[in-house]
Amino acid sequence: MVTTDVVVVGSGPAGASMALALARLGVDHIVVTRYETLAAEPRAHITNQRTMEVLRDLGVSGQVEALATPQDLIGTTTFCTSLAGEELGRVRSWGTHPRSRAAHALASPAGICDMPQSLMEPILVQGAQAAGSRIRFSTEYLSHAVDDDGVTVRVRDRLRDDEYEIRAKYLYGADGGRSRVAEDAGLPMRGEMGVAGSLNIVFRADLSPWVAHRPSVLYWVLQPGSDIGGIGMGVVRMVRPWNEWLTIWGYDVADGPPDLSDEFTTGLVRQLVGVDDLEVEIVGSSAWTVNHMAAEHYGSGRVFCGGDAVHRHPPSNGLGSNTSIQDSFNLAWKLAYVLRGWADPSLLDTYSAERAPIGRQVVDRANQSIGETGRIFDALGVSGTDDPEVMRENMARRREPGAEKQRRALREAITFKAYEFDAHGVELNQRYVSSAVVADELAPDPLATVEDPELTYVATTTPGARVPHVWLAGRDGDVSTIDLAGRGRFTLFTGPGGTWPESEQMRVIVVGPGEEIEDPYGDWARLLEAEGIGDAGGVLVRPDHHVAARFATLPNDPAEVLAGVLRTGEQ
Repeated sequence: MVTTDVVVVGSGPAGASMALALARLGVDHIVVTRYETLAAEPRAHITNQRTMEVLRDLGVSGQVEALATPQDLIGTTTFCTSLAGEELGRVRSWGTHPRSRAAHALASPAGICDMPQSLMEPILVQGAQAAGSRIRFSTEYLSHAVDDDGVTVRVRDRLRDDEYEIRAKYLYGADGGRSRVAEDAGLPMRGEMGVAGSLNIVFRADLSPWVAHRPSVLYWVLQPGSDIGGIGMGVVRMVRPWNEWLTIWGYDVADGPPDLSDEFTTGLVRQLVGVDDLEVEIVGSSAWTVNHMAAEHYGSGRVFCGGDAVHRHPPSNGLGSNTSIQDSFNLAWKLAYVLRGWADPSLLDTYSAERAPIGRQVVDRANQSIGETGRIFDALGVSGTDDPEVMRENMARRREPGAEKQRRALREAITFKAYEFDAHGVELNQRYVSSAVVADELAPDPLATVEDPELTYVATTTPGARVPHVWLAGRDGDVSTIDLAGRGRFTLFTGPGGTWPESEQMRVIVVGPGEEIEDPYGDWARLLEAEGIGDAGGVLVRPDHHVAARFATLPNDPAEVLAGVLRTGEQ
């Protein structure tokens, strides 16, 4: 029998990032995937600041940045009747509006980029293999059995066509939206699958004449009453600028997907682009359904799940792979600490307590964003009729003198899509509430006073929040608090007013004049002072960059206090 500490099922964003995180933490593990290769389709692509911070921690952000489409080329989200047709409006997206750009720069040392899944997965998997991962392709998960000492996972080698067992301490199911691991573990799900239908068509064509002057990753095409069928709305998505693309076209799920012949797919691409004789190379096509489902719990005993296995939603807001990678980053260090004997196994219960609320929020937000597109249809006057001619007449009316009200409604409807394309708060305002976080009353969480927490990120040391990004000065140049934290250890940020003990699990960083890390701009000091943390106090940050606890001043027995936090999350 093969033995290991953790079995990971799946090599997508959740499974591959778990493998990379475990490998860098020195945890023995095996990844099994039923597929022969990694993802061939680009699928997930938007990579937000929080995920880039995780990838910095895992040592692969430079490789991602080298291949990704940068932020400046992805943000002019355009609404039009076709790429070559009439433009209806634009919304600056993904942090490219000047105000949003400033907010993003203040919030994180990392930027946003567009990294197709077909390029992301190899970086994660190769990084994991280089660090010690054992990854078995063409190996299908069949079942698992849990006992007091571990979990036995039965798999089938699809090349040899034989079955064997892997004995492990823990099992992580990252096997996608039809997860057999989640089903076998009996994880309770809430929501509905198959609420709408969509087609993906990957193609190659030079579209630079119609997009280079308004660079974006997404071009939304509204063709109500289209003679090609469907719901009258589609997306032309940039995969690689400006010659590799993916179209998304909605269809009535009750009628089932159309026949995806080359004739149909080429015709659909040409109609969305608006060029009848466009030279098109169809790379692939597939049908999928929009889901609105989230797991109530992410674990059962020694079995945990992450990624699409526990949150299933449309690609709106670009949250899918980001949330998946962040799931794995949350759990990996906890598994490492428990396996090393540094933490009680009850620490693993905090994974579900912390990530399940985030998953529900993401599923709801992504589906809500789809519904909010209806405001654009309403503004154009195409929602209340089934007559294509009336729809076109209503859309054209906005160009007439005296149609200020319709034009204003359209502007407002498109601007409102910031909740889908620039939801900075959704991405960074995540709060963890669990026994691995020590609540306090030093200062109220400022998130409660923000007008719109979905759009606006708030920096705070509130326990459970991600530690704020502040540029500090090191011996080799400026360094972010985000990069000083993590790397598999707790980090205690303190001032020169007290002496805190270091340990194998925790490093201490003293920030102050004459220290290895200084605060020349005073930004860190101002933040701590506003939140009631004195010169001898501290902010204890977990390996996943979230604040575990904070202290106004030096406790009487700091070693015992910190040991208690590391043990159980309680002072």
